[in-house]
Amino acid sequence: MIQVPPPQAPLPTPLPPAGPDPNFLVERLTETVAILLVVVLFAVVAIKVFGPLARAWARKLEGKVGDPELRADMDNLRDQLAEMDGLRGRVQELEERVEFAERMLSQKRDQDLLERGGGL
Repeated sequence: MIQVPPPQAPLPTPLPPAGPDPNFLVERLTETVAILLVVVLFAVVAIKVFGPLARAWARKLEGKVGDPELRADMDNLRDQLAEMDGLRGRVQELEERVEFAERMLSQKRDQDLLERGGGL
């Protein structure tokens, strides 16, 4: 024979607490503050890092590269470099002339020694 337990009366359901749960409100407030802090921190970092890069990129797109004094200095240096290239050619030509003169003097000295009958 099968025994069935006697029927019991249903348990009463507990009533929800009166008013909002304070723990729930504190948790929601903490999450909201944390999310706000992360968003603000991200915005500050983005502005500090990407701000100068964006300004530099905009200047480059506009064709403005730096300070006018810097541009004048660069032009001055380019002019001096062009002048140095011309001087380099002149110095090379002078070196060749000096070497030629040294060879001529050396040959002259050798011929004088040979005419006198002396040795080197």
